[in-house]
Amino acid sequence: MRSFLFLLGSSRRDGNTETLARHAAATLAPDVRQRWLRLDDHPLPPFQDIRHTGDGVYPVPEGAEKLLAEATLDATDLVIVSPLYWYSVSATTKLYLDYWSAWMRVPGYDFKARMAGKTVWAVTTISEEDESVADPLVGTLRLSAEYFGSWGGALVGYANRPGDILRDTGALERAAAFFSPGARSADTGSSSYRP
Repeated sequence: MRSFLFLLGSSRRDGNTETLARHAAATLAPDVRQRWLRLDDHPLPPFQDIRHTGDGVYPVPEGAEKLLAEATLDATDLVIVSPLYWYSVSATTKLYLDYWSAWMRVPGYDFKARMAGKTVWAVTTISEEDESVADPLVGTLRLSAEYFGSWGGALVGYANRPGDILRDTGALERAAAFFSPGARSADTGSSSYRP
């Protein structure tokens, strides 16, 4: 059974990117489990790179880190929901991704092997009509996904002010088919905004 984890990385609650992701999620079959976690509600401490310190082993996560690590491992599909912030993912999203390095080095987690069967997706909104501004964000998430397993694609919408995404009918139409097999373009695996 598929299980989708939606990781909300916006600093604004119920923003355009989340709205777009919820439109896409509404098309998932009723038997597909959905879990939504707002990264701001589960803050992580600054990431410490100890890979080359001592034995390079990270302790078993506790608190918010444990919740996020276990939710990540429990899902079959991970959906990174982050607006474009300075041409990349939000700070909370980047911090969450940094913790993947730690979770690979937690004894007993088998994080890399367990990630291999998962598909990673991206949902984002941009405030410029030039969709190429989202390329760094999409590239970060695609390469991270491919390092572990499978890249599902990117859904990109145009929105500037709150509620603007509801006027991007093209993005809403793409959202309705985003998680459907064969809905993504063959070359990039992305479903992106076209002005």
